[in-house]
Amino acid sequence: MSHCAHGSRASHRSTLPEVTFCRRPLAAGACAQQHAGMQITHRSRWHRLLHPLNLAGLLTWLAVAATLPYDAGAQTALRWGSALLFLLAFLLAASYERPAPQRSVMLVIEALAALVVIRLAHRSGVAPALLVMLAAQVAMSWPLRTALMMMLLVNVGMYLVLRDVHSHPAAVVLIFAGFQAFAMLTTHYAGSAEKARDRLALVNADLLATRALLAERSRDMERLRLSRELHDVAGHKLTALRLHLRALAGQAGAAPELAQCEQLSAELLGDIRAVVHCLRDSGQLDMDTALHALAAPLPRPRLQLQLDEDVQLNDTAKAETVLRCVQEALTNSARHSDAKVLRVVLQRHDGRLLLAMEDDGQLRGEPRAGNGLTGMRERVDEQGGSLHLQRAASGALQIRVELPA
Repeated sequence: MSHCAHGSRASHRSTLPEVTFCRRPLAAGACAQQHAGMQITHRSRWHRLLHPLNLAGLLTWLAVAATLPYDAGAQTALRWGSALLFLLAFLLAASYERPAPQRSVMLVIEALAALVVIRLAHRSGVAPALLVMLAAQVAMSWPLRTALMMMLLVNVGMYLVLRDVHSHPAAVVLIFAGFQAFAMLTTHYAGSAEKARDRLALVNADLLATRALLAERSRDMERLRLSRELHDVAGHKLTALRLHLRALAGQAGAAPELAQCEQLSAELLGDIRAVVHCLRDSGQLDMDTALHALAAPLPRPRLQLQLDEDVQLNDTAKAETVLRCVQEALTNSARHSDAKVLRVVLQRHDGRLLLAMEDDGQLRGEPRAGNGLTGMRERVDEQGGSLHLQRAASGALQIRVELPA
């Protein structure tokens, strides 16, 4: 592309409102924030254990442990062994990314261990607080209805283990059931707010990317209109002026300045034609800004984008298809794998547009097309392209899209 075309693209990008259309300085900053967000949200198991909710649970366990009686009997070993088993299961459940089958197993172990501690330490009065910790984790891991059924069964079990050793087992169950309900509802609504925030961030990113493409396209249409006006109006009149000046300069006794004016008009006509050519050639859509705006709200995976210089997208529908394919790849990697980076390559190959996407996660089994990938395939088919899914040697999912150039 010519220097004039590069200058035109840069000047148009600089006129974009930073918040509304995410021009390049904002896109770069958003990408940096995205990487930082990934470090905060997608932590290792050790960092997940230091979550404030887990620290509060650990403090609760220490308070319960401080009230457990200690003597040389066999019950002490069973009592403390069950308490330590509960703590171990609690920490392991907190370390797993949800949802995970291992997390559900740990929750069941927590429930059984807590009931043993409650039975053997019924005189302490605070052992049922372990079930409040369990209730918070259950509400975080399972749907609310399933969590309520689980805790209902656990509280029935608590009543049964206290019935023979406590004077008011029903009162104890009711009191701690209230604490459990409070913990469950608080955790559930906090999780719902977090999911709503994530959905809103995805929708906002979708809107930002789409508006960036539409804004770029509207500027392209305006450049095309200006180029036509320059060519049809100014170019036509300059051509007529040049012909008149050439005719006057060819007459006998004509002033030499007429020849200079004719030469200047010819140069001006050439400059206008060059400007028209630049305006027409600078009509490609800014996919770099749109794609980074799309990926910015996601904590992971981080978008690693490679756009070849010879790739030019002037078709809004085709650009929209590329945008949606990358969006689905980002969402798919975030939901179904532990990928930290999604590599996206957009290039021209054998007269076709090639979009290759691969993350660094681990795919379990062969790739299967769900609703998202099916929608991606339908979009690609509408553009006369093809979509291929395969599992890489590293175990990651590879998505290859070919579109007519």
